[in-house]
Amino acid sequence: MRLYQSSQWAERGFCKKCESHLFYKIKQNNQYFMPVGLFDNSEGLVFDHQVFIDEKPKYYCFANETNDLTGVELFAQFATPE
Repeated sequence: MRLYQSSQWAERGFCKKCESHLFYKIKQNNQYFMPVGLFDNSEGLVFDHQVFIDEKPKYYCFANETNDLTGVELFAQFATPE
């Protein structure tokens, strides 16, 4: 596995062999976000959040309701107080 510091507050993990994206980690609270396709068994997983909702294509939507954040709202959660 290879780590990439994508910002002051987050890092990404990649496979060293194939460069596949494995996770996105928020450093502040050690919260990981992983593609659901990494798991053989998705039973019990709940899709309840979307980020960068303001950048999604118009044809892209899901049947269930989710908690949605725009890019600005997401970055505001991790902004360093001035």
